[in-house]
Amino acid sequence: MSDLKMPAKSQRLGVFVELRKRLQTGLIIVGKEVTTHPGDVAVTGEDSCLNIRTSSGETSLALPKGVAFEQGSCIPTPAGESCEELHFRLRITVSKSMDPEASDSAKETLRAKRTYCFYCQSCMTRLLEDREFKRVLPLPNGNWSALVDDWCCHADPFANRKLLPRVDDCLLGDTFFLLNRDGSCDQTLTEEVKPAGSEDVQDPKKTCRRLALVSCKSCSSGVGEAVSPETLKLYITQVVVEPAEGDRNPEASLSRSLFLERTIAARLVELSSSLSTFHFSVQTPDGKPFLLLWMLNSDSVVASVPETCVEAERSPAAVAPGGPSLRAVRALKLLYTACSHPGPQQRDIVASWEVSAIGHPVVLPLRVCKELLEVMEESNSTLPASMRCMRSYEVAYLRL
Repeated sequence: MSDLKMPAKSQRLGVFVELRKRLQTGLIIVGKEVTTHPGDVAVTGEDSCLNIRTSSGETSLALPKGVAFEQGSCIPTPAGESCEELHFRLRITVSKSMDPEASDSAKETLRAKRTYCFYCQSCMTRLLEDREFKRVLPLPNGNWSALVDDWCCHADPFANRKLLPRVDDCLLGDTFFLLNRDGSCDQTLTEEVKPAGSEDVQDPKKTCRRLALVSCKSCSSGVGEAVSPETLKLYITQVVVEPAEGDRNPEASLSRSLFLERTIAARLVELSSSLSTFHFSVQTPDGKPFLLLWMLNSDSVVASVPETCVEAERSPAAVAPGGPSLRAVRALKLLYTACSHPGPQQRDIVASWEVSAIGHPVVLPLRVCKELLEVMEESNSTLPASMRCMRSYEVAYLRL
């Protein structure tokens, strides 16, 4: 059984499902290409399984353990101004004994006095081997220096000073690790000095701030920066961290887009919980906002099935012994807008966020920011037409 892949942009939507575990409600949207009459849609459920039957075929979705459809609760609802979709509401039950969903992010995995290996996410080459940290410490928030100015009645003693790790330390930033460089790094990493941003090169009046970019020697993929001759900054979106002991197999890695999607989604949930914020400003290392994110909820279970995957009705003998082959997955629901968007309403949103400073900064390399925007746009393109926009924002789901 595998996670349901996002349908290609050229494919028309067949069935879209969103379940809200906290609210114990759900939404099903069926495309008019699949069926044109609400009476042709029948929804039933078994243990952790949702079956949607239409005149064109039947779709069976595996649900997370402990989530079940409440029989007879599915009813059609008005679809607003949309004439291309049929909308249905339903109720679900969520077991109170459900096991808590553990985070699989690298930042949650790291512990002191344990040994880890760091791999390049692109080619899975081992970059750092058998690193044992005596201390694993979180760094202050990105605006900690401004807070010192606000609360101290004397000059900031940390002004223009970097917080760097000691030997055998690992410092955790919002989107990166800071750790000491050793002799083995020269065998696996390369370093190249480049301008921090493209604008610095275009405007001769601006001081050109430069970064020492660090790349994997095997595949030339960027993995971070050299903050100082002794300190590496490795971004969580570019490396895979695994315990040196145990049976976890880093070779069985996710695709690049899915790894980025899940890594960013897990980190946004962690930041939202620890900082009590739902607004994030994805920025490049030069501090320029690239993407504004507004987190709506993290308890969604979603599936988007293209029309071609709505199979013809099958006989019981044709059903695979393992049950449904499609699975609804946990996802983070977001509103987003690109800061380079030409629309006047989007420009007003960007200006409002900048003036109010409401977005917690999430710093990522420029290439990763572009990759993330592509993932968001791909998700948006697979949604029903009635769900792609909310106010002046676009909607996307990031799988957890």
